[in-house]
Amino acid sequence: MDRWEKGMLAKSLAGHDSGKIYVIIDLDETYVYLADGKIRTLAKLKKKKRKHVQLIRRQYEIEAADDVRIKRILKEYENQKAGMKEEN
Repeated sequence: MDRWEKGMLAKSLAGHDSGKIYVIIDLDETYVYLADGKIRTLAKLKKKKRKHVQLIRRQYEIEAADDVRIKRILKEYENQKAGMKEEN
């Protein structure tokens, strides 16, 4: 029951970028198209098979997003994750 949608976060499971977090910009039946705002910009998306990414159940509004907004989304997620580690 995977519900893949634009704006969700995804973690790479395979390849040289394994462990990296991306934002899902577009998707089709086989692939997801990912951006991180730095190396993988909206003009140069990362194409990965769905089986090579782990879906993170967090969704953001990306309709009018640019590369700066994508970087902010990922930084916000990392800060929240770090904050949760400090609480434990």
